[in-house]
Amino acid sequence: MTGPALAADLDLIRDAAREAGALALEMRARGLEPRAKPGGSPVTDADLAVDALLRQRLLPARPDHGWLSEETPDSEERLSRRRVFVVDPIDGTAAFLRDAPWWCVPIAIVEDGQPVAAVIHAPVTGETFEAVRGGGAWLNGRRLRASDADDLEDAEVLADARLIEGRDWPEPWPAMRFSKRNALAYRMALVAAGAFDAAIALTPKWDWDVCAGALIAAEAGAVVSDHHGQPWRFNRPDPRQSSLICAAPALHPLIVRRVASIPLAI
Repeated sequence: MTGPALAADLDLIRDAAREAGALALEMRARGLEPRAKPGGSPVTDADLAVDALLRQRLLPARPDHGWLSEETPDSEERLSRRRVFVVDPIDGTAAFLRDAPWWCVPIAIVEDGQPVAAVIHAPVTGETFEAVRGGGAWLNGRRLRASDADDLEDAEVLADARLIEGRDWPEPWPAMRFSKRNALAYRMALVAAGAFDAAIALTPKWDWDVCAGALIAAEAGAVVSDHHGQPWRFNRPDPRQSSLICAAPALHPLIVRRVASIPLAI
């Protein structure tokens, strides 16, 4: 796609994400109707309403695009489309339910297996992260740069500390500072912004949780891969990535070196 076409795509998904965020806030203020999905993860009436809103806004505007969303039953039809919307109506539903700020609306457009436009809108914090392929990453009009950290000692890492501390590792880890945020997309956006040095997750992650963040982080200069250091590809029959390493460029190989002995789960 050309620059003007990607800019139009970004305008489209930015406006949709902001409208979706406003709807989610409105519904939370009125009172949510939560339930558990198979497997136990939470979903609310707002997740479903936001999903419907995004379908109504995005697909008529780009009728040749496929659709992949956490809250829409998957269809093989998307595999026949060169371009696909990848959407999580509310990433971080657990935070959304308890009125914590760390939830967001991530939307990406994938072309030939790679994201080319992406938005992560966090309504409570007022942050809109965005990127197009080759155009850099931005937060509310400010250019983003990933951290320049070059040593894991005292690095700021978004991960469960037990992930690191609960194993015997072939190569020891230095002392790091761990923090948690519910939404995977938001974690990746924070790495893109340089607010954290890395985000680590060693279990499979759905495309809708990480696709928008993958482009935004990469355009900010971070490196994103599975824990074997292999790059991701999206819109595959199984819409998952085997794991997540999103890190400052100098830290990424230091992390991969330590975790590469773990077999890939998918």
